[in-house]
Amino acid sequence: MSGDGPVLECRKIAQRYRVRRGHQIVFEDLDLTIAEHQFISLVGASGCGKSTLLRLVLGSEQPWKGALFSNGEPITHPHRTRGIVFQKYSLFPHRTVLENVMFGLELAYTYPFQKWLTWPWYRTRHERRFRDEAMQHLRQVKLHDHADKYPHQLSGGMQQRVAIVQALIMKPRILLMDEPFGALDPDARESLQRSIVNTFRELDTTIFLVTHNLEEALYVGTRLVVLARDARRPDAGSRIVLDQPIAQGASIDAPESRELLAQVRRAGFGEMR
Repeated sequence: MSGDGPVLECRKIAQRYRVRRGHQIVFEDLDLTIAEHQFISLVGASGCGKSTLLRLVLGSEQPWKGALFSNGEPITHPHRTRGIVFQKYSLFPHRTVLENVMFGLELAYTYPFQKWLTWPWYRTRHERRFRDEAMQHLRQVKLHDHADKYPHQLSGGMQQRVAIVQALIMKPRILLMDEPFGALDPDARESLQRSIVNTFRELDTTIFLVTHNLEEALYVGTRLVVLARDARRPDAGSRIVLDQPIAQGASIDAPESRELLAQVRRAGFGEMR
């Protein structure tokens, strides 16, 4: 899959779902263009369509209207150039940390019957390369000392780091993250936020993060996008009410950060206050 153009382009997209009496419009006339190597923080009130937008970008859903493109190619189905990390990490309990991280490479580059028929050659030629690459990624998130452990032997924050590495090792153009830190305790959450920011700076991947935590959105992102509904039009879909670059890693206590937080609350959560 190759092409020219922005890493992600949403052109006048709208999505709706069938409900008991007709349809519920989630969002409409949504335009969004994202260049390479941006960290997008997407925030908004519950039900505004954040996770729906992620599913459209992933390709697991198709829009009601409009179209989405990645590097000039239409998004019509899931593709390995777009990875996703959910709130609940999905690791194989019977595989070690290293084996979990290697799994995507094994699946993508070698058919199971090829691996079985040519095991000695496969083991020396491919598995060693997969292991080296997996260990390199584990070092980036400081998990290389836990490579031989199983998921149940890790804390929740460590398991989520493994899930993130699982996605990153496939070198996606876009990494989608749907509340990936939501189930973690505050210390693990802060540690993982720092880890993903440092990892992002070392890679070319564009990250698209959905979060309800506004402070988190400002800390990890390089660009803030806010979705909201118009309280005066309850039947209308959400729209982008704020879209601006932000300084990644900036102090939340800085005056400009506090001012931006207040602006986000007014623009995106006004109907809830």
